[in-house]
Amino acid sequence: MAKPSEAASAACPALFIAAPASGQGKTTVTASLARLLRNRGQVVRVFKTGPDYLDPRVLAQASGRPVDPLDLWMAGEADCRRRLYEAAREADLILVEGAMGLFDGEPSSADLAALFDLPLAIVMDVKGMAQTAAALVAGLAGFRDDVRIAGLIANACGSPRHRELIEAALPAEIPLLAAVPRDAALALPERHLGLVQAEEIRDDLEARFEAGAAALEAEGLAEALLALPPVTFAAPPEAAAAPLPSLRGRIIGVARDAAFSFIYQANLELLERMGASLRFFSPLTDSRLPPCDALWLPGGYPELHAARLAANAPMREAIQGFFAADKPILAECGGLLYCLESLTDVDGETHAMLGLLPGRGAMRGRRGCQGMQTAELPEGPVRGHAHHRSVAEGTPAPIAFGRRQRHPAPGEAIYRERGLTATYLHLYFPDNPDALARLLTASGRPACAIIETEESHG
Repeated sequence: MAKPSEAASAACPALFIAAPASGQGKTTVTASLARLLRNRGQVVRVFKTGPDYLDPRVLAQASGRPVDPLDLWMAGEADCRRRLYEAAREADLILVEGAMGLFDGEPSSADLAALFDLPLAIVMDVKGMAQTAAALVAGLAGFRDDVRIAGLIANACGSPRHRELIEAALPAEIPLLAAVPRDAALALPERHLGLVQAEEIRDDLEARFEAGAAALEAEGLAEALLALPPVTFAAPPEAAAAPLPSLRGRIIGVARDAAFSFIYQANLELLERMGASLRFFSPLTDSRLPPCDALWLPGGYPELHAARLAANAPMREAIQGFFAADKPILAECGGLLYCLESLTDVDGETHAMLGLLPGRGAMRGRRGCQGMQTAELPEGPVRGHAHHRSVAEGTPAPIAFGRRQRHPAPGEAIYRERGLTATYLHLYFPDNPDALARLLTASGRPACAIIETEESHG
């Protein structure tokens, strides 16, 4: 039974920002629209489809509010439903940015939009085409009968005439919502794993958000979206959930700096709901660990900061001492790289790392690995994802492998050395709180250091 203070449903205009492929400008358009609405005094809640650490922080800066992932496989339908319902209770508009192409992946952006009856705006980079853009969006609209296209946002439009050609060719039921001019000042900076972290270019992002907002305001897009019919989100059922395992009294040190920053907010929230206290520190600049029972070194870009990590001998010694005390350590992705004996960075320079696990890490150009997997830990299965462009060589035999979402081949290796558990997988803690509690409080191991890194998204 719902609480008396809560309605059985909440309604709010909403728009799903999708595209025919990656690289079309979805994040640029979503961030610009969020900033435009924010500048007009509107409350806009933004979500990002799929596992992603970088885009949500950019979108959070643009909108001024937290941005959570929506992922039907990793987080589950109930989690997505709850987040959308809570957002609808406070927002003037909900924006959801898709991942990859509209129908790519299982589940796809289209699956998420169809489940919650979200209208779709197709963002398409129209450079080098005109009427063909209309044909492509018409094809997307007709591919499935359970998705509804609200219109096209033509990105990188070259001229007013270019806009006229596209608009004239569109089917009557698919309007041109906006034509975003071709302007390098609007695009968001990228690097090998996706967008540059928001914290590194905050002032530059502000200028790009404002330029994008001005371009969309000239198109009258805010008025069109706020006039959309509201989408109704049902209140999540108050099912009798199993009580969370307890981490009460445990203190977890969490690394947070430019090298270690890929953190699901849901993971932090879960640890705190389980009773843990979090203490943040920087492996780049701090010389000691905070007093704690466990360490979490979340993901980021250790390959961009390998020289500084290697030069911070006091911190390396502190973590090595933590390991020598047989305290559990979970190393995720870039954290795995940090735990190896050495790391060859993006410039080909090799630097000494923690040496907790035999092996060498190295970047490997544009080739990489990504995908959804379940970590088959001894403590229990935990869903997550992999996304990296590095390789770990000379490592010991793994104790297990990740289980791929749909492919029978073994996934990412999972290593365990004394108290250290290391893998390229990024775990979504709420998928199996019991397994995380066992990992953090295993018998004979008073706590767990968690080290993830090197990416974000997929």
